[in-house]
Amino acid sequence: MASIDQSAPVPLDAEEMRRLRAARLERIGKWVLPLAIMCLAIFLWDRIVVWNEIPHYILPRPVDVLRALIDDRELLFTSLLTTLRITGLSLLLAVVGGVGLAVLFAQSKWVEMSFFPFAIVLQVTPIVAIFPLINIYVDNQTAKLLLCAWIVAFFPILSNTTLGLNSVDRNLRDLFKLNGATRWQELWHLRVPAAMPYFLGGLKIAGGLALIGAVVAEFVAGSAGQSSGLASRIIESGYRLRTARLFAALMLISLTGIVIFMTLTWISHMMLRRWHESALKQER
Repeated sequence: MASIDQSAPVPLDAEEMRRLRAARLERIGKWVLPLAIMCLAIFLWDRIVVWNEIPHYILPRPVDVLRALIDDRELLFTSLLTTLRITGLSLLLAVVGGVGLAVLFAQSKWVEMSFFPFAIVLQVTPIVAIFPLINIYVDNQTAKLLLCAWIVAFFPILSNTTLGLNSVDRNLRDLFKLNGATRWQELWHLRVPAAMPYFLGGLKIAGGLALIGAVVAEFVAGSAGQSSGLASRIIESGYRLRTARLFAALMLISLTGIVIFMTLTWISHMMLRRWHESALKQER
């Protein structure tokens, strides 16, 4: 009897080949389609300016924006670092404060009922309405901007993490209690893993909101000078009709937001890819 070679590759059927081709096209299209649409939008922008003979101080051509980005790169990137510092610190404080308070809420319903309404008040009150009070009681300009950005980024982390900690399967909680687990053992081994997808979802939202909060705070504060952020560059460029620099600053803010979101999405995927359904590869 002839022996069967176990190492020989198994031929793929037509359906499997179709799924592989579809997955490959999806991976390529995920990057190619947005880039193609972006290139088309930039081309149309340039043609609209040329065809309608729009003055450069009203709407600059893309090449003018690129030239301004290169010529003013030192000033713009210094301002970008200032905005990034406020964004990063406010996001870090939001994570520490939001997660810490969410853990307290999960441990005591009385604490949650007492303090959660105040978090909602901070969330629904516009930052431009709060800033005059912050301006009165806080002297340091950096602290003012940091506090404004923190207020904007704080609530999504608190809300999502609290929801995740309270969304544990009751049967699993009963199993932990039957095995004599303490409150903190239940928190660390059951509630924290269950809340991780919720926390990471809130973190992705808070990352963009921290950047928005930093920029809006700079607008409201009206800070100026060489060490100010990108919002101040936008205000200054608008006053001086240097529209190309204004567009360059806006482009840096948009690219920064995209990088923040993609970075946090990658972190979320890396933390969840081995065990959570949202990050596992789904069969088509």
